[in-house]
Amino acid sequence: MSSTAKDLTAGTAGGIAQVLVGQPFDIVKVRMQTAPAGTYSGMLHCAGGILKNEGPLAFYKGTLTPLLGIGVCVSIQFGALEYSKRYFARQNVLNGRGGKDGMALSSSQLFVSGMFAGLANGVVSGPVEHIRIRLQTQSATNPVYAGPFDAMKKISSSYGIAGIYKGQVVTLWREALGYGIYFWAYEKLMQREMAQKGIRRDQINPSHAVLYGAAAGYALWAVIYPIDMIKSRMQTDGFSAADGQKYKSTLDCVRTVWRTEGLPAFTRGLGPTLIRSPFANGATFLGFELASRLLNNL
Repeated sequence: MSSTAKDLTAGTAGGIAQVLVGQPFDIVKVRMQTAPAGTYSGMLHCAGGILKNEGPLAFYKGTLTPLLGIGVCVSIQFGALEYSKRYFARQNVLNGRGGKDGMALSSSQLFVSGMFAGLANGVVSGPVEHIRIRLQTQSATNPVYAGPFDAMKKISSSYGIAGIYKGQVVTLWREALGYGIYFWAYEKLMQREMAQKGIRRDQINPSHAVLYGAAAGYALWAVIYPIDMIKSRMQTDGFSAADGQKYKSTLDCVRTVWRTEGLPAFTRGLGPTLIRSPFANGATFLGFELASRLLNNL
């Protein structure tokens, strides 16, 4: 199996772990981000309302889309990341930097690799998250869409490919900036332990991958949360004036939210995100590292 195939397979394992652990937190986050101000007094109020009115399975509403899509997204992320890391490692070897194998990448190389991973991922994550958010926020008693495939069919037939990719501009901004920070933080922590202990990557305790993934997740959300909120607003907005469109563009969305709801709107739903982050991101990197070790030993 080629290095790229191994990276893609291990990334899929990380993506599946991320969805299974993080989905209940994600639906609470999205509901809080997109509900009118004052709908929920807090995270527990929102979660309690979902449980009471829709039942426990509602926390996994729309899971099929991310389970398939996020698995692909994380696979692409890690595939692009590792490809970029190998490219920079070859350049480092030629220039006598980065240690014997060139893999001790600089901060700027790691950040650029993360940005590349994020942009590559964004091509898929934009429509996947759009469909997921539509399913998560629709009425439980009178749903517009029967499921992810029905949603894709109805949106594409009415609004074309642009409808499927609604909110894509802000998605790409979020992915590039967020994953630049995300993978930089994780890889620097891994580099630090390898340098301090003089060990290989596959000798690092798997529990440390969980801790470093959790730290990287916090770094990610500290930077991108307001951007993510705007993305959620754009992807739950109407497609045209006829069906209740509120925002003409990403910039118009930012201005409207700032003018009508103020600064608190940009952090609404942050609580469940911060609780979800260490579990979901720790699971992602644990899944990737363990799968990588298994595949490399075959």
